[in-house]
Amino acid sequence: MERGLLWLPLLFAFFWLAWQGSQEYQKIEAYRTWAEQFEQAKYDIYAVLGHKDNNITWGKPTPKGPIKLESFSLLDVQSITLLVDSKQVEVEKPPEKGRTIELEFLFSEPDKTVRVPFTEIPLAAEWGKYLQSQLQSLES
Repeated sequence: MERGLLWLPLLFAFFWLAWQGSQEYQKIEAYRTWAEQFEQAKYDIYAVLGHKDNNITWGKPTPKGPIKLESFSLLDVQSITLLVDSKQVEVEKPPEKGRTIELEFLFSEPDKTVRVPFTEIPLAAEWGKYLQSQLQSLES
């Protein structure tokens, strides 16, 4: 009987991990369906991001699909910067480590910014380069 009681916490841990895996799988499948409408899209645990034409849409992933979706036009964006630990860094030479990684979109309206979180610096840097090139092509 003692052995059974010792294995019980492991059994609970196994079921909890299986449930977490199922939740993450459902998030990815919901994202996959959502992302079909975009030219470019990204998924990570912090945010989903989609780009189509001149519009950017982003939100938070959930097992039932992205929530808190916000959209804006690249035509309204003045600049795009990569922030690592709340400090502006170069997209071409990003640091290797950082705790908070975000792409910041600055608008022509004063005091209006949008910050999209990322889990990895290289992914944020690639998206920053891509969106900056799209912004420059719109300006010319």
